[in-house]
Amino acid sequence: MRLYSSSKKHLRGLANPPVDHQGFTRWLATNDLDTNESFLICVKNDDAIAGTIGLSQIFRRGFQNAYLGYLLGAGFVGKGYMTEAVSKMLRLAFVDLRLHRIEANVQPDNLPSIGVLVRNGFTKEGFSRKYLKIGGRWRDHERWAIIREDWERKR
Repeated sequence: MRLYSSSKKHLRGLANPPVDHQGFTRWLATNDLDTNESFLICVKNDDAIAGTIGLSQIFRRGFQNAYLGYLLGAGFVGKGYMTEAVSKMLRLAFVDLRLHRIEANVQPDNLPSIGVLVRNGFTKEGFSRKYLKIGGRWRDHERWAIIREDWERKR
């Protein structure tokens, strides 16, 4: 909660993270749903909370799909934390949850986030106009995805 409050400028226009007790409580409650898996990203040497990562809208049956979302607080970008966190999340998704496809939507000018996806083997699949409302504005996003077979080949 404090991490995102102190990172408002860094995250402005990119995400709507929980910045108060009520918002963080709601975020925690999503973990009680079968359709979500969310985690804190912590720095190994000092246990500092660097951000969050999660799978949402986990679909089963013939789809076996989920949406990946992640955030890093100010000061933690560019150090490899998110690349490693996404890698671990893909292992959870494909091995433990036995999903087939993970999709991530990112704003076209968010090059650090796109880099994380590329390093983890995601493929750009499309463009979604005015996909998500962030900071009071509808924002375009690129649609990136990885399927289990591509992830297995990359390992």
